[in-house]
Amino acid sequence: MKLVFFDIECACVHKTYAKICAFGYVVCDEKFNILEKEDILINPKGKFELTDRKGEKGINLPYDYEEFKHHPPFPKVYSRIKELLEDPDACVFGHAVLNDVKYLNLETKRFKLPSFNFCFTDSQILFMALTNDFSRQYGLESISNKLGVEFTPHRAADDAYATMRIVEAMCREKDCGYAELLKLLGVSYGKIENYVISRPQSKGMRAYNREKREEKLARSKARVEFFNNVSRKKARKGGKLYGKIFTFARPIENDIQISIPLVNAIYEQGGRYSAQLDDCRYYVCIEGDDGVRTRNARARAGIEVISLDGLKELLK
Repeated sequence: MKLVFFDIECACVHKTYAKICAFGYVVCDEKFNILEKEDILINPKGKFELTDRKGEKGINLPYDYEEFKHHPPFPKVYSRIKELLEDPDACVFGHAVLNDVKYLNLETKRFKLPSFNFCFTDSQILFMALTNDFSRQYGLESISNKLGVEFTPHRAADDAYATMRIVEAMCREKDCGYAELLKLLGVSYGKIENYVISRPQSKGMRAYNREKREEKLARSKARVEFFNNVSRKKARKGGKLYGKIFTFARPIENDIQISIPLVNAIYEQGGRYSAQLDDCRYYVCIEGDDGVRTRNARARAGIEVISLDGLKELLK
């Protein structure tokens, strides 16, 4: 069995197209001995618009952009790439590979070419499963630094090489081969067929996502209960907080064991509650809260930011 690691660079990426300018790959045996390594440069047939996913920061590719004009367009290298990725004797890897598979899909559609058809897995997902940390997506450079892998970022063949070395390092850490590593970490393959893509997954990722969905549902239910309680309240006239409007930071709102009794006490003393920063006189947050909502409250004139202890002191 051969292992094929690949990476793609694009001149520009939009929702409906991705103009590939470089397809880099490394082929090795199961002991990670390199058999082939190459950068296939491609004329993207379009201008370079190099930005991050938000369309903001520019990405510098380590190529002479004029050079791409002298290379064939995607349809001319399509068969070669297809043969490489669809080799029945190959296991295909990438890093954050779903993006690269989507780029291939968009290019085949742009040039009206038959769909790719192969299975693939992801070194990023493997690393997240290895570290049991699914709270963030680890970039290739970040993992390479952790594992001591040196390479030139955004040169497609070097990115593919770094991906190979990352998988090799994880196999070495677990003292196993790549197939055993996938099984040990509960990682499944993704697939592209007939222009339909299914993503690679891991048992740990599924459990993490399920937990996050349950947490989100619990927060949603808590907010409904909290604001239903607020809507039933009427401020007591003449209380010492009469005319004062309070707003809580989200973590306090969502903890109804704390927030509902506090709101009840505020209304009993003549105060009111609003979800809007523009309305409030007092903004209540937890010590150390540096969320966007809390920072906005601190920046606004006329809002006094207080802690839970500060609120309790007001309510004495």
